[in-house]
Order: sequence, then C-alpha cells, then structure tokens
Amino acid sequence: QVQLVESGGGLVQPGGSLRLSCAASGSTFRLYVKGWYRQAPGKQRELVAALTSGGSTNYADSVKGRFTISRDNAKNTVYLQMNSLKPEDTAVYYCNAEKYVLGSRLDYWGQGTQVTVSS
Repeated sequence: QVQLVESGGGLVQPGGSLRLSCAASGSTFRLYVKGWYRQAPGKQRELVAALTSGGSTNYADSVKGRFTISRDNAKNTVYLQMNSLKPEDTAVYYCNAEKYVLGSRLDYWGQGTQVTVSS
C-alpha cells in the first residue's frame, strides 16, 4: 500500500513562514506526488501548488510569489515552502499523489496537516 504523511504545520504569525513536507512510503514505485491542496472551514478543497515530473510548477493565484513547491526524489518527499503567510492561508493542507497500475490511475491523499496563521 501507499502512505502519504504530511508534516510541518502549526501556528504561525502573519508574515511568518512554514515548510510543509509530504513523505511517501510503502509501494512508491511509479508513485508521483503531484502537489498540495488545502481546505479551509466552509470552503472547498483547492489546489495550492503542483509540480510535474518535468519540473514545471503551477500555483494558485493567491499564493504566487509566496509559496514554493519542490521535490526530493531520493527521499520520496515533496515540500511546500510558505512565506509571508496570511490569515487566509489557514487551512488543512493535504498532499496528493497518483500511481498508474495496469494503465489505471489511482489517487492517494495524506491525512493533512493544520496550518493556522494568527496573531
């Protein structure tokens, strides 16, 4: 099986920084961690940042210039560096991965890590 474990969340003041990690374990062969999503209370889950195998990135407009997604293939880990955090960044952050098995695509989600931006 595949497990995705997010870490690095916590309470931070506005303007502060956090780095989230998403570590994949288990059957990671052909597993690709696509990126990060978040879900705030009363809101839909939204894409925050995505990273392709070719190194291209895609960010939500609300986080462009503040967040950076990166990958360490040797560690099967994807990171999200979050700078200049705002209260509206408060949410549970999830990493998302996909795996192709016999031509079918499977999606995996971590348990989420809480990020709270508050004074």
